[in-house]
Amino acid sequence: MKENILTKTIIGCAIEVHKQLGPGLLESAYQNCLAYELNKIGLSIQTEKAMPIVYKEIKLNHGYRIDILVQNRIVIEVKTVEAINEIHEAQILTYLKLGDYPLGLIINFHTTLLKNGIRRFINN
Repeated sequence: MKENILTKTIIGCAIEVHKQLGPGLLESAYQNCLAYELNKIGLSIQTEKAMPIVYKEIKLNHGYRIDILVQNRIVIEVKTVEAINEIHEAQILTYLKLGDYPLGLIINFHTTLLKNGIRRFINN
């Protein structure tokens, strides 16, 4: 599946979760429900994927955790914040760079209309 189609599919699943639950819950609730929806349609996902960081000559085994990795290509960061800010954007860009993933989505479920809480990022 190409990235654009895959992204559309992921967003559709996120919208379904948001329609069912609405805003106001913890990130973990949305993350688990989104993972369920993605699994249900047959996508390969990993949740809380630990990624090591190599710094000079040392390897830190649990440098960061990706909320959801879809098809080993798209990073999803689930948020429940008032607004997506620069640190959230920097975080996902770092994940894309360190894992050499082509695409990432921040999905902020703390909105009345989910499309206003979605940001797409491309790894240059």
